[in-house]
Amino acid sequence: MTTPSPHGQPYGPAPTYPAGPAGQPAMQPAAQPQAYAQPGHAPAPGYPAGQPHAYAHPGHGPMAGYPAQPAPTQCRGCGSPAAVNVAVRAHQGLLIMMRFHKLDGPFCRSCGRSVVRQMTTRTLCLGWWSPISLVAFTPFTLIWNLVAHLKFSKLPPSTPAPGRQPMDEGVPVLRRPLAYVALIPLAWAVWVVTGVITHSG
Repeated sequence: MTTPSPHGQPYGPAPTYPAGPAGQPAMQPAAQPQAYAQPGHAPAPGYPAGQPHAYAHPGHGPMAGYPAQPAPTQCRGCGSPAAVNVAVRAHQGLLIMMRFHKLDGPFCRSCGRSVVRQMTTRTLCLGWWSPISLVAFTPFTLIWNLVAHLKFSKLPPSTPAPGRQPMDEGVPVLRRPLAYVALIPLAWAVWVVTGVITHSG
């Protein structure tokens, strides 16, 4: 059983501090850290009560543990900040051989539409000269590029980086003569299918 001290503290008298030089007050005890817990709230588990909360640690920022913000997407052609990461494809059929081409983004509005028009025109011209390409790969490539074209068209006008220029979009696909080379294999396919149906009937 402890005996209360005359100073009102159960652990003995408060320590005394020597007086300072002449004309200066005596030294005062260092201020004790205050607990920030509110009445009725227990301290966080694993953290000692009565200790101030550490808001930062050496080498760690206040948002440690959170992923950094990703860098803004920029067009690979002109550096425009308004870009979308979509690949553009082209296909070429060579009787029993096939070639696949893909150009990855990101692209802005102007550069993306330019690439789509070039790759689509190439596919319409060279993508039908194989049986499998005719019925599978070339139609898939054209649909893929159409979806990519719609995504690029939804972007705002291109704002290229200083010293760079966006790619020239050129004329639309249907105004390019090479796109109509596709009519030759398509007409041949229609003729073959019609002949098969006629002979089987």
